[in-house]
Amino acid sequence: MFPLGVVGAICASVAFAAPTAPLLSSAALLDPGASTGHTQIQEPDGPTQYQISFGPRPYYIINNMTDSALKTKLQQCENSAYSITDWSIGHRGGGTLQFPEETVESTELCDLHTTTNILLNPGLAQKCTQPFRPANGTTPASALCCTSDITLAEYKTLCGKQDGFNASAKTPQDFQYGTPVWRTELYDTCGTLMTLDSYIDLVDSFPGYRNFTPELKTPPAAVPMPFTSANGTVYTQQQYARDMINTFITKGIDPARVWPQSFNPPDIYQWIAEYPKFGAQAIFLDEDGDDSAGFTADVSHLASLKARGVNIIAPPFGYLLAYGDAENKTVIPSSYANESKRVGLDIIAWTFERSGPLAKVRAADEYYYQRINQAIYYDGQEYEVLNILANVIGIKAIFSDWSATVTYFANCFGLTGPVGGSYYKGNISMQY
Repeated sequence: MFPLGVVGAICASVAFAAPTAPLLSSAALLDPGASTGHTQIQEPDGPTQYQISFGPRPYYIINNMTDSALKTKLQQCENSAYSITDWSIGHRGGGTLQFPEETVESTELCDLHTTTNILLNPGLAQKCTQPFRPANGTTPASALCCTSDITLAEYKTLCGKQDGFNASAKTPQDFQYGTPVWRTELYDTCGTLMTLDSYIDLVDSFPGYRNFTPELKTPPAAVPMPFTSANGTVYTQQQYARDMINTFITKGIDPARVWPQSFNPPDIYQWIAEYPKFGAQAIFLDEDGDDSAGFTADVSHLASLKARGVNIIAPPFGYLLAYGDAENKTVIPSSYANESKRVGLDIIAWTFERSGPLAKVRAADEYYYQRINQAIYYDGQEYEVLNILANVIGIKAIFSDWSATVTYFANCFGLTGPVGGSYYKGNISMQY
């Protein structure tokens, strides 16, 4: 077995829009075969024109809107010239309504049992942290398969699939099903998994100046850090964080193109201290305010994050919204949004288009809309919500599970996204 930092997955999404080529990203792992030497930072290519194809989704949403100035504006953009935009960030590839997450066609650290076919390979399935357990009368079917359970070579033999599982399954074969009904399995035909190295190479091969948003996945309790491999090697969280950044340095990637992410504040602070140019635009992923008490504390914590050098906060987009009247019919910026702006934190939100039909979010108490679901009724309101986030709150970018939806809106309003390299205020002669 390789240590966690070598086989631990990093969710990496590329900040690009909707060219006619597939929306691409990968499950990205640190590759033990990568060179440890540093190369000179490569100069980016100049701007490249793409032929943009959105497909039907943005137009469906516009047609589903009630008449308004916003709808008219979006309709007027239907025959405009379009371009890629860094305001639209592909979440796990940005194509997960149709393509398996984080594959070449479109993994988290311990989700191989739901995002790959590992349970259908008996030799690898038995290595899982928790092998498959069938459902019985009182307990649902379950499994837990982590990247640290297998070698990199074994990982590369797996097929990516739509994220989902069948909780009633009696066999590993039946466990493979469970994709939400509003996603398609049409292209679920063995998505190609990737390492962090091959992901960087893929994105860097695209014409133009494409950016990277790699996430250092926080190890779950099942994979405690420091991690001790089968051969006795001890691997720390700090080295794990270094290895991700060093992979980009080894590849000669300009720090201005990399927006590293983590839910773990010490990772962000470490990047700020050890890799100032990378750390200046590191993104703190925040999910500490999911309950009412936590939300209040989370808002009060924002100023201290800024004081520690954090420049970009990334909450679920629902954190940024609140009811604007006693009848819960209107939506306004939340205290979280207002406080973030007050203390000088830029906001990149997540994850649009991950909720399914909006007519069902209230009954399901769906995660992203649960703070405003009394005001949500139909799919056309997606662009109303996005308008508040973009043009009232002023978020810098948003992750989406279907990039075309966000990219259309960004083109219509001229939203270009954050500027790489603009956050670093230190010694300009420092390379990293």
